[in-house]
Amino acid sequence: MGQDVRSPRGPRCIALVGPFQSGKTTLLEAILARTGAIKTAGSVDAGTTVGDASPEARHHKMGVGLTAATTTFMGDSYTFIDCPGSIEFAHDMRAALPAVDAAVVVCEADEKKLPQLQIILRELEELGIPRFLFLNKIDRANKRIRETLAILQPASRVPLVLRQIPIWNGDLIEGFVDLALERAFVYREHKPSEVVALEGGNLDREKEARFSMLEKLADHDDALMEQLLEDIQPPRDAVFDDLARELRDGLICPVLLGAACRGNGVLRLMKALRHEAPGVADTAKRLGVPDQKEALAFVFKSTHLQHGGKLSLVRLLAGRLDDGTTLLSSSGESGRVSGILSVSGAHDSKRPSAEAGDTVALGKLDAIRTGDTIASGKVAPASLLNVEPTAPVLSISIAATDRKDDVKLGQALLRLNEEDPSLSMIQNPRTHDTVLWGQGEMHLRVAQERLKDRFGVNVKSHTPAIGYQETIRKPITQRGRHKKQSGGHGQFGDVVLEIKPKPRGSGFEFHEKVVGGAVPRNYIPAVEEGVVDGLTRGPLGFPVIDVDVTLTDGSYHSVDSSDLAFRTAARIGVSEALPQCQPVLLEPIHLVEIVCPTEATAKINAILSARRGQILGFDTREGWSGWDCVRATMPEAEIGDLIVELRSATAGAGSFTRQFDRMAEVTGRAADQIIAAHRDAA
Repeated sequence: MGQDVRSPRGPRCIALVGPFQSGKTTLLEAILARTGAIKTAGSVDAGTTVGDASPEARHHKMGVGLTAATTTFMGDSYTFIDCPGSIEFAHDMRAALPAVDAAVVVCEADEKKLPQLQIILRELEELGIPRFLFLNKIDRANKRIRETLAILQPASRVPLVLRQIPIWNGDLIEGFVDLALERAFVYREHKPSEVVALEGGNLDREKEARFSMLEKLADHDDALMEQLLEDIQPPRDAVFDDLARELRDGLICPVLLGAACRGNGVLRLMKALRHEAPGVADTAKRLGVPDQKEALAFVFKSTHLQHGGKLSLVRLLAGRLDDGTTLLSSSGESGRVSGILSVSGAHDSKRPSAEAGDTVALGKLDAIRTGDTIASGKVAPASLLNVEPTAPVLSISIAATDRKDDVKLGQALLRLNEEDPSLSMIQNPRTHDTVLWGQGEMHLRVAQERLKDRFGVNVKSHTPAIGYQETIRKPITQRGRHKKQSGGHGQFGDVVLEIKPKPRGSGFEFHEKVVGGAVPRNYIPAVEEGVVDGLTRGPLGFPVIDVDVTLTDGSYHSVDSSDLAFRTAARIGVSEALPQCQPVLLEPIHLVEIVCPTEATAKINAILSARRGQILGFDTREGWSGWDCVRATMPEAEIGDLIVELRSATAGAGSFTRQFDRMAEVTGRAADQIIAAHRDAA
């Protein structure tokens, strides 16, 4: 192999990604154990792994945030980023991916997980990140490798190229043949595999599979194509060069075999990463980092420790960074580094500096946020990229169990949002509730657990209020009169209001047609304020919209009239008029767009129909093989937990976006039930 390919390319950063429960954390343990970073591999079930070490991850036995761990292999430094597999926690993966050199996609031969695999591969493809596919749990395989590859290929837009084929012993796989090295290996549990003779049927299978691998490489190498046509065996170094180049250029996705729980296939994976994965110089070029001597890094994760302040996880893309350096960010903020830490799960160690390629945690950069580009120069760096959070799909209203913790809750929510921008908070102006939005049921549950365990705030939650409103069908002219005498100056206001319905969606309008000074002009703004007060809560219990109110007449007292008196009179007039105007309940209707695997489309249509949805149509999802996009309108009240049912019907892969469309009338029993429930809750 050419020396330029095998030479060290600085500290490497590798993402471990893959569908939920594919074995990423177990693979990280196997890598750390095989490279000597830990004595023995831990277990997810026993809660002893370096990855998924947070209390929430241990409790739920699943990744709920990324873990970074650094080790060395054959003299080179590698930081592995173990990313959550659940779509609900995918933002951590999406924020980290741009800064990695390559990704190892951990998967298994499970057709149900194919849509999740496709989502992850699409993310890598669009970012231009070189990727290996590690076919895990090979010890449980019940299909031939070519059958498995045929199942997985639709998830990838580039060819999946087999680097290894299994050695079968009856119905069990006992080893593999490396097609690039042309050597056979027998697995030994938690030990390096043993080289064995390549002979008999395994030799025949190797020749056929190797030729197939070379054919795919030759699609992008004319010289190799000529050698194959002339039946000339290409030099082994040239094959490795092609594998590295086509991986780096995103032309292929090499497939390696293994069983992480037994430590099988780990050494071959590490050697493939060492020889073929690009280094930080290639990553910096992909991100458009200019040539510079100053330190430049990308912040891919922020964490607030319970007793240790804030840590910013960064990938240093250029230059050297020393402790105490002042950094400027692309968002215009600045901060002085107070501690540089090597990362290894929950166990970090201090170091005096970091070099290009290192992945480290920086202390006390309080103003620096996830997604920032930071540099040590005197000029703020340009932003390398902007990772937008996925639109939230589920919400809950939360409040501190103890009211004295309200301020503490607000601060904790801000820190949670800084750690995970895919969580967002809004204040409902009508109910004054704090509404927490997230990516699903587990996402919101973990957020509440973090509020309690890390920030010491117990919260209670309930389903957020639906934005019901009401309007009127019948016009009316109504007098509103307020008169009060309590010694000294009294209060007097008198108005005549003409109230009429307006077309749906046209909002509220106020006019005045007073003649002869019946209501002095300086009181007219107060009358409008009183009208708005009266529309805040209609006879059905909800805000009133789409109403035209005109002040036509009234009277005043030269001493007792005031802004307050006329405001009160107008509110009284509106409140007395609305019950006579045939009030009608309105509910918000949203446009909903669902993306789902094609085999789940019929289920999705049934779910929408059961939730009073009106299906507008569906098409194939543009650029996504085997996916559909379903469009419908749905009442807001039916969207609340839609994502829970949607994910259940799509093996966790489906999602949706929504946009307010209009307000629509609710009549009959449905309206009576909504009004009664609202009154009971008031």
